[in-house]
Amino acid sequence: MAANSDQTDIAILNYPGAQLAAVHGLTDLFLCANGMVAQQLAATGAVAAPPPLRISHWQLASDGRDVEMAFVSEQIAAPVEQLTAVIVPPSLTDGATEAPDPLLLDWLVSQHRAGAVLSSVCAGAFLLAESGLLAGRPATTHWVFEESFAARYPAVRVETDKLIVEDGDIITAGGVMAWANLGLRLVDRFVGSAIMLEVARFFLVDPSGREQRFYSCFAPRLQHGDAAILNIQHWLQSNCDQVHSVATMAAQANLSERTFLRRFQKATGMKPTAYLQMLRVGKARELLEFSAIPFQQIAWQVGYEDPGAFRKVFQRIMGLSPGDYRRRFHVS
Repeated sequence: MAANSDQTDIAILNYPGAQLAAVHGLTDLFLCANGMVAQQLAATGAVAAPPPLRISHWQLASDGRDVEMAFVSEQIAAPVEQLTAVIVPPSLTDGATEAPDPLLLDWLVSQHRAGAVLSSVCAGAFLLAESGLLAGRPATTHWVFEESFAARYPAVRVETDKLIVEDGDIITAGGVMAWANLGLRLVDRFVGSAIMLEVARFFLVDPSGREQRFYSCFAPRLQHGDAAILNIQHWLQSNCDQVHSVATMAAQANLSERTFLRRFQKATGMKPTAYLQMLRVGKARELLEFSAIPFQQIAWQVGYEDPGAFRKVFQRIMGLSPGDYRRRFHVS
């Protein structure tokens, strides 16, 4: 059956391990959008309206002989075969613990070839990447999975700073609860911005202006096997408020500067100066969240003699100025 021009068909994939809260939350969000379109039509008497969103759930099913992708939904009587969009919801694992069923991957590829917009939330990106559809393209997943995702799929341009990466026919969203942001993005695309904003207000979701880096915490690599570098990492954690040159750090590690730089970057994936900046920004975030200390004093406390320079470093890493960060995250 071909897609009906009067319908926008969105499929939610209920794969093994999928977070059911997201499956049903997305369903409710789209039904809410439909209700708001109906209310708008009733209030204005308009005759033109965006096509309603029709939501179906799909999962692997077996009749005892064959395993196939099956439509399972209480919302509609039967799905169309050509879908407008497919959503791979989040999972509470990183997607690397168990190989996905090839039938799931083939189904995703076939829907994409037929013109469906594919999207994922959090660890759902592992399924999209496993299908090969993300190769050479930008994508995001939960920031805690960045390292394992990048190692497993080196052809994907991982952008975990972003909450949403929209790349035309493929949209990926970051954290577990980012299903709401993805849902709003699809409502915006298929129904319109006015309804999207109404749905965002109803769900109390900020429709824009957020990035994953506002929430992610620096998690340095520690299990790399280089004892000298691990000792320096521990030392920096306790002494990041002091002024450290590369020469000072190399001497502390009992290594030449050249050897220290090479081994530090190999072990941590970062240059020592960038690593130190991340530690200092982490401590500054804590002080901004839990104290009323002026930022100039915070800069001095974390090891910067020039608060203006640290302000630029903080904004580059966090995507927010220190003042905006405090206004958003300060604990009263």
